[in-house]
Amino acid sequence: MSFIVRQIALKSSGEEIVRSSSYDIPELSIGREAACAIHLPDLAVNPLHARITQGADGLLSVSALAEQPFEVNGRSTLQAQVDPAVGAELSFGSHRIVVARDDETGAATLTVRRVEAISDSAEDKDIGSVYTLKGLLPGKRVSAWTFALLILISFVAFPIYSYMTYKPLTMQENARRPNGFHADQSWSSGPLSLAHKSLGGDCQACHTQAFVAVTDNACLTCHTKDAHQHVADQGRLLKARGEPTGLAALQRAVATTFNRPAGRCVDCHTEHEGAAAMPATQQKFCADCHNGLKSRLPDTKIADAADFGTAHPQFKPNIIAGMDGAKPLFQRASWSPALKENNGLKFTHGQHLSKTNGIAQMVRRMPGRFAENDGLDCADCHKSDSTGTRFKPVVMEDSCQSCHSLSFDQVGGTFRTLRHGEPEQVVAELRSFYRGGAPARPANLSGMARRVPGDAALRSTAADYARAVRFYPTRAEQAVAQVFSNGGMCYDCHTVTRGGTAASGGFAVAHVAQNNRYYQKGWFDHKPHKNSDCADCHVAAGTSNNATDLLVPGIDGKGGCRTCHVGGEGAKLSTVSVKEPVDSTCAMCHSYHMDDGAPWAPRKDRKKDAAQTVAVADRPRFPVKLH
Repeated sequence: MSFIVRQIALKSSGEEIVRSSSYDIPELSIGREAACAIHLPDLAVNPLHARITQGADGLLSVSALAEQPFEVNGRSTLQAQVDPAVGAELSFGSHRIVVARDDETGAATLTVRRVEAISDSAEDKDIGSVYTLKGLLPGKRVSAWTFALLILISFVAFPIYSYMTYKPLTMQENARRPNGFHADQSWSSGPLSLAHKSLGGDCQACHTQAFVAVTDNACLTCHTKDAHQHVADQGRLLKARGEPTGLAALQRAVATTFNRPAGRCVDCHTEHEGAAAMPATQQKFCADCHNGLKSRLPDTKIADAADFGTAHPQFKPNIIAGMDGAKPLFQRASWSPALKENNGLKFTHGQHLSKTNGIAQMVRRMPGRFAENDGLDCADCHKSDSTGTRFKPVVMEDSCQSCHSLSFDQVGGTFRTLRHGEPEQVVAELRSFYRGGAPARPANLSGMARRVPGDAALRSTAADYARAVRFYPTRAEQAVAQVFSNGGMCYDCHTVTRGGTAASGGFAVAHVAQNNRYYQKGWFDHKPHKNSDCADCHVAAGTSNNATDLLVPGIDGKGGCRTCHVGGEGAKLSTVSVKEPVDSTCAMCHSYHMDDGAPWAPRKDRKKDAAQTVAVADRPRFPVKLH
C-alpha cells in the first residue's frame, strides 16, 4: 500500500512548482499540522482534519476526524469511498486534492493544489501578511536606533552620572549614599549575599573606582581583623599555584590587563550570586595549589593534597615531646599506631575502663557517684566544654579523688587532706602534723588508771612514752618518704624521682601536661560526633595498658576518619569500605584564613552553637609559611 503526494505551488510568473513525495504506509493524514503527510496551511482546515486509508481492493476510504466535513466532487460529507482508477476531487478549505492512479506504479496519486485565496484580500497575500502589523509601527531601522539610544541613556549615561554624583563620598569615612534607587545599580549582576546585604544600595563601598575591579584594599577596609594573607610571600603563593596554560593563560593575561591580578579576595569570595549565605570555598581553590605542590615548590615541607578521600597525607598530631620546667614542649609527628606521648602520668585507660577488675568493683560500691554502672565510662572523667567542641582538662579533685583519696587525718567527722599538685605543701602538712602533736598518752600513766603494782613498771612506761614523744617528729620524714615512694599516694599516679629540694623532702614530681588539641592544622569538633560511641574512634582505649599510648585516631585504619568521611564529591580509595559516607571538602576542616577557630561555613551548614563556626574578629591570626 503506497501513496504518491504531489504538492503544486505557483511562481509569480505563473509557472508551476511540483514537489512529489512517496509514502509506503497504509494511511495518510490531512490537516494544518506540519506533521501531517498532506500539510494544508489554511485556517479553514483543522489541525487533523481527515484520514485516507487504502483497502485491500485498492479503494480509498476518506474519513473526517473532527466532525468537520470536506467535499467530494462538490458534495459535502464526513466519509467517502474513492476509486483511484475512476478518480475524484477532494476539497479542504481553499485546497483541492485530485485523486488518480499512477500509470507506471499503480499507486494512488494525490495532487494537492491551492485554488482560492486564503483570505478576502488579494491572491498574492499569504497567511503571514494577513495578520502583520506592518505599517502601524515605525520601521525596523528607526526602531533599532531608537532602542539603542534608550539603552545608552538608561544603562550608560544615567549610571555614570549617578556614580559621579556620589563619588566624593568614597573619600569620607563612614559616608553612605542615601537610600533609594541609584542608576548604577542597573549594572549589578545579581543580589548581594546576606553578609553584605546592608551594602546593597551603596555600590561605591566596594567599587571605589569606575570601571575598575574590586581591589583587596576595599575588602580590608571593613575586614581589618578577620582576614589576612594566606602566605606572607605573595610571589611564592603565585608560584605554588603554577603558571596557567592554554585558554587559562589567555584569561589570566586579559584579567591582568584590566587590573584583575591573580590571588585577589574575590577569586574565592564571589558576590552578586543571590541573596543567600555566601557559599563555602570550593575544593578546587585549595587543590589548584596543593595538588602537585612539591613539583612547583620542591623545597616545601607541605605534603601534596587534592581530595580527602583519595589524595590526603597522613595526619600529624601535635604531641608532647618533653617538658621545659612546667611548660610542655610540642612536636608534630606523623601518626602511627605505635606513636607515644609522655604526659607525666601513669594512668592507663584499659585498667580504668575494665568491667571486671578491682576498679570496677569500687565503682559498683559507689552507686551514688557512678549511677550504678558496671565500671567507669569515658564521660565519668571527660567533660565537654561549653561549646561541645573539645573536652575540659581532667581535674583530679573532680574526677580522681573519689577513688584516689589524699586524706591523712580525721578530726571528728572532718578529714584532713594533702594539697594536690603542690609537693612542697604536702611535705609541710606532714611535718606540721607530726611536730605539732604527740603520741597518745598510755592509760597506765593516768592517776586513775589501773596499773601493775610497784614503781618499776611505772618508770618503764614513763621512759617508753618519753622516748616516743622525743622521736615523734622524726616520723614526719618517714611519712613523707612513704607518700612519694612505691605504693604511696603520689607515686601510684605520678612519676616521682629523687633530686628535689629540701622543701619537697628531696623528691621531685614530674609536671603533668594535658594536650587539649592534637591537630593544630585542621579543625575537629566533637559535637557533630556526639551520637557516636567514644570507642568508635578511640578504638584502643579499652585495651591500652600503657600511659604513653596515643589514642587519637589517624586518617586510615580502624577508627580512622576515612571510616566515615570521603572526598568532596564522594571519592574514596578502593580499599576503604564506608557504610554511611560523609562528603568532606577541604573547607570542612581547613580555612584559607587560618586561626584557632573553626573554618567558616554557610549558615545552613552550621550547628546551633555559633561559637564553633563563626570566625571571631579578635582571635590571633597565624599565617602559614610555605617553607
